Amino acid sequence: MNNALKSICITGGGTAGWMAATLLSSALRGSNIKITVVESADIGTIGVGESTVPSIMDFIQACQINLKEFIQATSASFKLGIRFDDWLSPGENFFHPFGKVGKDINGFDFYQAWLKSLADGQNTRWLDYSPSAIMAENECFMLRPIQSENWVLSNYAHALHFDAVQVARYLRDLCQKRGVTRIEATVKKVNLDDKAFIRSLTLDNDTTVSSDFFIDCTGFNGLLIDKSLKVGFEDWSHYLPCNRAVAVQTEQVNKPVPYTIATAQAAGWSWQIPLQHRTGNGYVFSHQFCSDEKAIETLLCSINGKVLNEPRILPFVTGKRKKLWHNNCLALGLASGFLEPLESTAIHLVYKTLVHFIKHFPDGDFDADNEQAFNQKIDADYQEIRDFIILHYCTSGRDDTEFWQWCQTMPVPTSLQEKIRIFRNRGQLEHHQGQFFTHDSWCSILEGMKIRPQKHHPLVNGFHSQNLANTLNENIKNIRDTVLKIPHHYEYIQANCPAYIKKNS
Repeated sequence: MNNALKSICITGGGTAGWMAATLLSSALRGSNIKITVVESADIGTIGVGESTVPSIMDFIQACQINLKEFIQATSASFKLGIRFDDWLSPGENFFHPFGKVGKDINGFDFYQAWLKSLADGQNTRWLDYSPSAIMAENECFMLRPIQSENWVLSNYAHALHFDAVQVARYLRDLCQKRGVTRIEATVKKVNLDDKAFIRSLTLDNDTTVSSDFFIDCTGFNGLLIDKSLKVGFEDWSHYLPCNRAVAVQTEQVNKPVPYTIATAQAAGWSWQIPLQHRTGNGYVFSHQFCSDEKAIETLLCSINGKVLNEPRILPFVTGKRKKLWHNNCLALGLASGFLEPLESTAIHLVYKTLVHFIKHFPDGDFDADNEQAFNQKIDADYQEIRDFIILHYCTSGRDDTEFWQWCQTMPVPTSLQEKIRIFRNRGQLEHHQGQFFTHDSWCSILEGMKIRPQKHHPLVNGFHSQNLANTLNENIKNIRDTVLKIPHHYEYIQANCPAYIKKNS
């Protein structure tokens, strides 16, 4: 008996809604499942610019999107990682690079070999062995060759900075060409049956949309998952006190660099996201330690270029829905929860949630075990990212303001406490299949905060010191020789994928 779904209704557009429509229209091609997007006339996105992580490239490939066209249509620039300014202490910075750092040696993590070299008296930086970090330092970029015998070119990874409004428009146009139906309307009422399944939406144009499955992309409002299905919310504010942001756009006055900048401030941190046509700026802060007026003043004093719009205050609550999938409804994007954008994971979580959903795609029986398995996986993803963000605060050496003094004794989840304790002992970090942040990512933050293990793995003592030093020095030389041949980031963009829209939008 065929009990397959026949229709999916995505409620709300914006980046999350149109990402869902794009990926599902690709993954479900040939299934005859009708996809409908209901969105209001104004695309519901914050529109301050988005910084992403390398999984955006997986999304683009999975959706069979032309990368050059996408970059040009969204005013995108490339991103090799995040530079953290003033987090350890004012005036100091460190870098979290994408891709691998070094090459494993004789089956051991490169980090352990590097620790051994330090004990032997070598004096090299952890980031000297990161192709992405050295490219970022030199503001160089080129798309990674599909196949390359050069290990340096195989080890770096990149993401994108892009204009979120332009992304939503691009994906919307693409989806409509692929047969996705768009209804421009606002939901007035969500209609449930006696088993608390959503059966239809009543719209403000006096029509009703029925569907077998609904995806809630209505932002913080959570119109379906929260207001109608009342799944509840898991509040993580006790771990992460920042609960507001102010955002503003400025003219691009300098050539865009291939990385995001996150600068620690008195009551939180600020971002700079360089696009081709403008810069996105913002300040994430805690209202307990800073007023809206002070936050706006701080942000405006830290930016360069003509301000293009009025600063916008964006309140939020850190945490997630207790269930992202409940009955025949999936929450996506801001409707599913919020983790501050310190590591640019919002778009990643949309993509990862959709990947999990496709793997656990339901039929009309809506098996409860299948739903539970999905929720367990996405819960683990959220908790991993939550702990990684907390890591930046709880390891900071700053105590110069009330906010940073609070961070000195902040509550830390047991899962993160154990991870840091094991690392401090001998530099080892457990990594489970499916986790996003790699061993190298954790090491980059901890090294940036000057937290180094007491000792290294005992078996790397078997490495011959001079041979190890020669190998590491050769690695550094290979990276720098390769990077010197790579074009400047801005020149590469201008030669290969300049934005269609040059003026500010």
